[in-house]
Amino acid sequence: MDDHASHLSRPGRPGPAVDLTAAAQALRLLSERLPHALGALLGGSAARGRTGPSSDLDLAVLLPGAETGRREVLRHEGRPVELFLHTLSETPALFERDRSLRRGTILFIYDQGVPLLDPHGHIARTRARARELLTAGPAPLTAAERERSRYVLTCFLDDLLDTPPSARYEQLATADFTLREAAHLLTAHHSAWTGIGRWLPRRLLTADPELGAALLAGHCTVADHADPAPLAAAAEKVLELVGGPLREGYVERR
Repeated sequence: MDDHASHLSRPGRPGPAVDLTAAAQALRLLSERLPHALGALLGGSAARGRTGPSSDLDLAVLLPGAETGRREVLRHEGRPVELFLHTLSETPALFERDRSLRRGTILFIYDQGVPLLDPHGHIARTRARARELLTAGPAPLTAAERERSRYVLTCFLDDLLDTPPSARYEQLATADFTLREAAHLLTAHHSAWTGIGRWLPRRLLTADPELGAALLAGHCTVADHADPAPLAAAAEKVLELVGGPLREGYVERR
């Protein structure tokens, strides 16, 4: 283990040192369950030295060609582990799918993760390709995708403004979808990566610090004060960037 772990305090990107305890545990898992792996990389909070009591381990693992790629969740030594398993031949298609989804989940794991095993240089070459794709940015929305998103955000915005504060569950649910669709359009407008869950605000603020912050603050105002006006105003600004609200005249071709 020491031969592989000697560089783990020097992650590929500036920031806190990797969690060495988590890295050592990941190496034990690889030795026990995946001794035939061609290479492996530790991602997520462990790679940034930010693990908490309930943090899982994110591991990207390159497998020999006879294996089948998969995403697998297990528990090792009491800690949940999420394995992103794929062969070298599967990697280009996997990366392209990641880019088409515009979230770059696997690409960011390779870019920001820390190599654990790389005896043949496969991880280094795969990381280099991931970084090329991240620099190039996500796949742009097609014209049809953009129009649909404009229409969907317009509908959510109308519903948000029409929902009375007394209907709190409906108001909160509509605010959630308004934020998500606005984030989808705003990140696409800036040719930036988007995200889901806690990565949505992170990617949103990276793409547009000012308008992204307005959307997030507006969402909080709905939650805290049942006031949809700030979120609606920010969502309207997003729509203005992409051609304005879209209602009558919209056609979705199947």
